[in-house]
Amino acid sequence: MKATVVGSGAWGTALSLRLLKNGHRVTLWSHNPQKAERMAAERVNPALPGVSLPEGLEISGDPACVSGSALVVIASPSFAVRSVCRQVAPYLDPDAVMVSVTKGIEPETLLRMSQLVEAETGHRAVVLTGPNHAEEVALELPSGSLAACENRSLAERVQDAFMSKSFRVYTSPDTVGAELGAALKNVVALCAGVTDGLGYGDNTKAMLMTRGLTEIARLGVSLGASKDTFAGLAGVGDLIVTCTSMHSRNRRAGILIGQGKSPQEAMAEVGAVVEGYYAAKSAWELAQRQGVDMPITHAAFTVLYEGADAAQVVSALLHRSRKAESEDAGWL
Repeated sequence: MKATVVGSGAWGTALSLRLLKNGHRVTLWSHNPQKAERMAAERVNPALPGVSLPEGLEISGDPACVSGSALVVIASPSFAVRSVCRQVAPYLDPDAVMVSVTKGIEPETLLRMSQLVEAETGHRAVVLTGPNHAEEVALELPSGSLAACENRSLAERVQDAFMSKSFRVYTSPDTVGAELGAALKNVVALCAGVTDGLGYGDNTKAMLMTRGLTEIARLGVSLGASKDTFAGLAGVGDLIVTCTSMHSRNRRAGILIGQGKSPQEAMAEVGAVVEGYYAAKSAWELAQRQGVDMPITHAAFTVLYEGADAAQVVSALLHRSRKAESEDAGWL
């Protein structure tokens, strides 16, 4: 099968290597033709250091390279997904299956990434998401992911394309839950980094992660997601890996903010897209639209966009009125 990965960041590159090792003919597309030429000549990608790009991997800076591909993976940063889909849409084969692997929510429209892909290409999209660091997938360390689509046969086609001895893929019909878990855990991971930067301990992070996941699930259910999805790879799994690893750009940015840097300074020092920064605003807008209580998300929004002091925000969260852990505890 011919496959094209649109987006030459670390994750897009790792997925192109996974497809190549599974025996597919793979092209990796970069929006920057000069970067594509360098990667093709040097067989390395600075976004994924220490990993060589095999000669069998085709590298292109021409959007027409998607022509003839049965599988097209959209792996661009969230802010660029609409733009790159418009670039490749004229060259897509009528039967091409789109795979959305970007984690985010578009500002203003509050659309999930698969919704953007479908709107701009006219093709049904399968969501591939999970607790995956690109570095570890590229090195073939055991990893798991979720292929989500309302169309079971399409989800299983993507499952078969990526499945290997080191990369286990499950399927689900719940695209809403899969994408919200993927996007909003970045907000919680940023907050987890802030608590690290403030010098708080494991207890703090465990409480934050657990209550953060509760918020995500609450919003997801209000939008039609299955609550069970948030107990799986796209929910708690992705949350664990992003909140606890230094591979996580969101956590690293949060640490810097907790240490006193502004969000802009923190993101500049990380030197890569920090999706949680953008997702915090979109998540808070979604929460307001849906009438869902999301105090941690609101706290993140005030720190990132209103200049609130992180330590004072944590104190305010701890001093909220007492509650039962579950909204439907079942007491008479």
